[in-house]
Amino acid sequence: MDRKIKVVMAKLGLDIHWRGVYLVSQFMKEAGMDVVYLGNKFPTEIVEAAIEEDADVVGLSSLSGNHLALGPIVVDMLREKGLDRVKVFMGGVMPPDHAKRLEKEYGVQKVFLPDTPMQEIIDGINAAVGNTH
Repeated sequence: MDRKIKVVMAKLGLDIHWRGVYLVSQFMKEAGMDVVYLGNKFPTEIVEAAIEEDADVVGLSSLSGNHLALGPIVVDMLREKGLDRVKVFMGGVMPPDHAKRLEKEYGVQKVFLPDTPMQEIIDGINAAVGNTH
């Protein structure tokens, strides 16, 4: 039986900017995804939640400049736990070259910068997870 795509969403670290990640979470739910919004969490807590929730996707939000410090840790911890199938997406405000580094060097599936259309985010997740859901 097919199931909804399971997404665990979190703010990285102590970032207080919650509105964007909350709205993206709501759009994902409206698109038929099963979304768990964790609020502010550090990498260990995010990975534990991904395991507990049997997540297909981890969505990370960063608007406080910690994207290069904490984002790659989440990717590495998921790999260490054997969860290579879990796709990590990020969104937030960061220099475009940082977004490219996160994708090319650190294993983040895709980084969505400000003003990315919501449908592009939904389509990106659907494409990355595949047609198994």
